[in-house]
Amino acid sequence: MARQQTTPVCGGALDGNSTVLSRKLSTEASVVPPPPPPRKRRVALKQKTLNCSRIPQGLVLGIYSSEKDEGAAQFTGAGDAFDRLVSGKLRELLSVWCALSKCLLSELKHNGFGSDFYCASCVQEERVHECVLDFPSVVVVGLGKKNAGVNDQENWNEGKENIRAAVAVGCRQIQDLEIPSVEVDPCGDAQAAAEGAVLGLHEYNELKQKKKPVVTPQLHGSAESEAWQKGVVYAEGQNLARYLMEAPANYITPIKFAEHIEQRLRSFSNVKVHIRPESWIATQQMGAFLSVAKGSAEPPIFLEIHYLGGTNTNDSPLVFVGKGVTFDSGGISLKPSSGMDAMRADMGGAATVCSAIVTAATLNLPLNIIGLTPLCENMPSGKANKPGDVVRAKNGKTIQVDNTDAEGRLLLADALCYAHNFNARAIVNAATLTGAMDVALGSAATGVFTNSSWLWTHLYEASILTGDRVWRMPLFEHYTKQVTDCPLADVSNIGKYSRAGGACTAAAFLKEFVTASHWAHLDIAGVMSNKDEVPYLRKASFEACFASLVSQDYVNGTDQEEIRTGVDQCIQKFLDVARQTECFFLQKRLQLSVQKPEQVIKEDVSELRNELQRKEALIQKHLGKLRHWQQVLEDISVQHKKPAEMPQGPLAYLEQASANIPAPMKQT
Repeated sequence: MARQQTTPVCGGALDGNSTVLSRKLSTEASVVPPPPPPRKRRVALKQKTLNCSRIPQGLVLGIYSSEKDEGAAQFTGAGDAFDRLVSGKLRELLSVWCALSKCLLSELKHNGFGSDFYCASCVQEERVHECVLDFPSVVVVGLGKKNAGVNDQENWNEGKENIRAAVAVGCRQIQDLEIPSVEVDPCGDAQAAAEGAVLGLHEYNELKQKKKPVVTPQLHGSAESEAWQKGVVYAEGQNLARYLMEAPANYITPIKFAEHIEQRLRSFSNVKVHIRPESWIATQQMGAFLSVAKGSAEPPIFLEIHYLGGTNTNDSPLVFVGKGVTFDSGGISLKPSSGMDAMRADMGGAATVCSAIVTAATLNLPLNIIGLTPLCENMPSGKANKPGDVVRAKNGKTIQVDNTDAEGRLLLADALCYAHNFNARAIVNAATLTGAMDVALGSAATGVFTNSSWLWTHLYEASILTGDRVWRMPLFEHYTKQVTDCPLADVSNIGKYSRAGGACTAAAFLKEFVTASHWAHLDIAGVMSNKDEVPYLRKASFEACFASLVSQDYVNGTDQEEIRTGVDQCIQKFLDVARQTECFFLQKRLQLSVQKPEQVIKEDVSELRNELQRKEALIQKHLGKLRHWQQVLEDISVQHKKPAEMPQGPLAYLEQASANIPAPMKQT
């Protein structure tokens, strides 16, 4: 089942109607309204409204859809309570809008509500007046079916996802109204509501002069405050990862990344952060990691974090390993320039791992965790890896670097070897590793490769609760053979058939550096950015680039359809020019078949030569584009057009066409 749709009814487009609705609500608030009070009292009420020192707040309330198509919708407990405060007018007004708009999300803006409100009793007036002053804007959001739970087909808790999505939409509506604070209905699951609110309001705008107003979400009521706070911590942890990934690469270099995480963990006495420099990396014999880092002027960093939250600090820890390429140009195997700016997010694995530890420390989870993140840039230079180079990993295995854009697995190889020093209970690594994973699963789920059914079960159960779905992928020997069948070294950093099963061969490569019995590799390339699939996450600033280039190692580095389209267009233009030139020659041949004076023939020949030069320049232009695409195709071993099918030279067709030109035209 798809996520519950939550689209506002009375946003900016319907603001004019909302004022009318407010006055309808205010004037009908009592069955028997008394006559208007004296003018002095009327002014006094207005002054009371204007001089009130309370900060206006928005309110997000939830409503469940009916189990039956024609049934009435049902408010949550908080929604019912608010409706009673306004004498049932919220339900009445919502019914009108549901009939008109066929949806369950309405915004009620009560501008001027207090100054026009009269009722039969002074107590009722004060209660409603106070309510309106506190919440000048109320957003009602649809939560779907009340009893929605785990959906076995979708592999998530549908009720939790509906709450996250609905609350996020409601909070954004309040933000658009520039109201600085919003109280949120717990909607039966305060943790999910908090996650939706905090995630939905997050947006990276650090470097913009014009920013959206900051909105602080709070729990409406106090019944589930502990669960609400837990949800806030979860969401803030995820937002930390989003912040690191969305920031420009010149703001988040390896050392700046490490310092940012160290600053976030400084206040925890049970956390130790080690920022290991390049000299330490060299002493650890991490040759694969250093081979990638040496191409950049930015020095590499190995960030090591120890969180000791267990009752016994000597208990075996969970070890998290994250790929930390803070900018990935592809190295000598350079990526296409289009969308390369998105490669600032290629440290998504490191951001995820570090944010998870920050969250665990904040929640004081009773377990020990170690985080390992090799951080560097992958850049082309005179010192960079070259295709065909052989490097040695920490465990002594040699690696043939067949493509420098498959760099992430080189970092992870050394980090995974180092992870075995800690007698780990389990090792989990996360990386934006392959575009092939995006091709396989898209943005629906993270691909998980694991040698442990125990570990898989824990990951799967957690994913259902969080909405971050996972899907188990194969670690067959079939893929291992494709990386170990290598002419120069023990393993190759790309598969023997690089296009086939790219995510699986990448995982098979990592497996060569793992001996632990409980290990999982999470390929998060497909889920690292939000396009429009997750309603409680805003689109990432780099979202558009991922249609053709996702943060990844080598394997389908460029979208295959884009390549084929580019090649076909170049070939078609080339052939068009050749055919046009051939027709031109045939036309001239017919003209020259008629007897002409010698001077006229010379003029024709001169015109023909000029035309030939123009056509040759055009062909060279299209050949340049074609050669670019051919190089991309060769880089990723895509078989498209055989060389024999392509023109053998820029003048091949012209030479063939000129074979039948009469002798007088060939004379100088």
